[in-house]
Amino acid sequence: MSKRNHVFNASKNHKRQSFKCYLKQNGILYVMIIPAIIYFSIFHLLPIVGMRIAFEEYHLQGSNEWVGLKNFVALFRSSTFLKVLLNTLVISLMKLIIIMPIPIILSLLINELKQKNFKKYVQTIIYMPYFLSWVVIAGIWLSLLSYDGVVNQILNIFHIEAVDFMKSEIHIRWVLIFSEIWKSAGWNSIIYIATLMKINPTLYSAAQIDGANRFQQMWYITLPELVPTIVTLFILNFRLLLNAGFDQVFNLMNDSVLNSIDILDTYAYRIGLLDGQYAFSIAASLFKGMIGVILIVSTHLAAKKISGKGLW
Repeated sequence: MSKRNHVFNASKNHKRQSFKCYLKQNGILYVMIIPAIIYFSIFHLLPIVGMRIAFEEYHLQGSNEWVGLKNFVALFRSSTFLKVLLNTLVISLMKLIIIMPIPIILSLLINELKQKNFKKYVQTIIYMPYFLSWVVIAGIWLSLLSYDGVVNQILNIFHIEAVDFMKSEIHIRWVLIFSEIWKSAGWNSIIYIATLMKINPTLYSAAQIDGANRFQQMWYITLPELVPTIVTLFILNFRLLLNAGFDQVFNLMNDSVLNSIDILDTYAYRIGLLDGQYAFSIAASLFKGMIGVILIVSTHLAAKKISGKGLW
């Protein structure tokens, strides 16, 4: 019995020493994530408590009455909500289909650059717009695409009729797409470039010996190595199908194009903070969150079944 206790104590002491050694080596990493934990706790976990308002008849003063799914039923019966939902889906799908391949193409092109200094210069230039706020970017695009902007001044030189792109329901969605590409495509290419840097150079050497040209090397070596990263990012982006970009739309939106680019986030902001319909606003946001969870799980399962690679 004493021998068993001795073995148990020795094992316990060994685990304690191992744990102390582990903390000594990695403790600073846990300290570094404390601000992130605090941020997500305050702005993402604590607000979950307030989701109950979506199921109540909410009043700023006085008691709230539990109404169940009444707010959701009223929300789905609203023609405005259905229009906003359609706008969100259209804009999100346009961004997903058009924008997602751009960082992949950029990373492949940058990977082909052999001059290191020029490569760094190109990367710096394409990363810079990401650090600008949407307030600044909206001002830039307004100066470019408004009725008396730079683009229309150039069109006037060629005697082409001026178009106020920022007030045109036909063009405004494309303004969203191209401004998003300009801002984020370079930054989003970083993760693909990091993946490309891990590819074994001997694979390219062997392909050259076999007579493969640059395009064949890219098609048969580079792209297959990018597939796991592409699948992972596609799943993460697809879960944001109902997140068309509040900051961007809010700064580029005006009354003339409200019907074309009013999305769920701006709708929730308008009916919640401006009109004071807090329960409706939270119901719309909760609906968006639930759809996001469903999308990320279903996309993961589909990707896992098709390609064998998923998010987890």
